[in-house]
Amino acid sequence: MGSLVTYRGRSIGIVVLTVLQFLVGSVHVFFGLWLLAAGSQPTFVSGQSPEVYSVYTMAFGLLVLIFTSGIWLGKRWGWGGTVAVSVFVVVADALTLLSLPSIPGIPRFAAAPEIIYSLSILLYLSQTDVRIKYKIST
Repeated sequence: MGSLVTYRGRSIGIVVLTVLQFLVGSVHVFFGLWLLAAGSQPTFVSGQSPEVYSVYTMAFGLLVLIFTSGIWLGKRWGWGGTVAVSVFVVVADALTLLSLPSIPGIPRFAAAPEIIYSLSILLYLSQTDVRIKYKIST
């Protein structure tokens, strides 16, 4: 039986997850700040308060970056925070796709891919070996 490929003591799955989450978080922080600085919203953002989507995007990105650092460091709060954010994204984007009240300005074109991505994260983090690493009862 061969040994698993690791990087700095972490499985390749954790490495891929942290790289992807770092990119997702960074892009959201950048665009949240950019939208706030621009003062006007792109055409796909609508709602009573145009700043809501900008603040949501930036806050989401910051949370993703914080919880990603916890995942990388093997912290239980990183696992829990990543799960919580992923569940929130699935719910908020599903509401958007169903034209039900959600975060104003979530683009419909992005909702389905975000749901698929978040469900993939949840599926990965729910694997027994990953849950054991983060001391989550199985």
